[in-house]
Amino acid sequence: MHVYIRSALRLAEVVYSGAMKCPFCRLDNDRVIDSRACQDGFAIRRRRQCLKCKRRYTTYERLEESTIKVVKKDGSRVPFQRDKIRRGLERACWKRPISDRDIEQTVASIENDVYTTFENEIDSRRLGELVMDHLRGLDEVAFVRFASVYRQFEDAGDFVEELRPFLVNPNKAPR
Repeated sequence: MHVYIRSALRLAEVVYSGAMKCPFCRLDNDRVIDSRACQDGFAIRRRRQCLKCKRRYTTYERLEESTIKVVKKDGSRVPFQRDKIRRGLERACWKRPISDRDIEQTVASIENDVYTTFENEIDSRRLGELVMDHLRGLDEVAFVRFASVYRQFEDAGDFVEELRPFLVNPNKAPR
């Protein structure tokens, strides 16, 4: 893998022993076109171009952190997966005016909170509350959608109870 480091004086090439293969032609000969920090500085987004087929693709580099386990209701433990959080947010935000970038920033913020607040384990209830805390500020409808599944609403009364703080004071989110 070739990584280009741009300085004010010159462009230097650093060669790593690991190879990044093109997802199209599978050749490990590419160049980095653009490189920038993303996800609040916890990842690096690199735009690459294969030198053989000339196609472009994007790669992300993230810190490999110690795995935090999520303790489920039944007591089982599973690794924390940011993709599960993302899928849940995407379902809650379906057909809402929320961009993929907003969802990704929310996922990064939740992941950051998990890794900075908890060392080894997080209870699934606490994780769900954390997701709802972030959704409150993002979109009220998405918040209620997520809450209805997470809290297992059974009837319209459950929705009314969750919506009551919005209805009483529209400028103030619940809890």
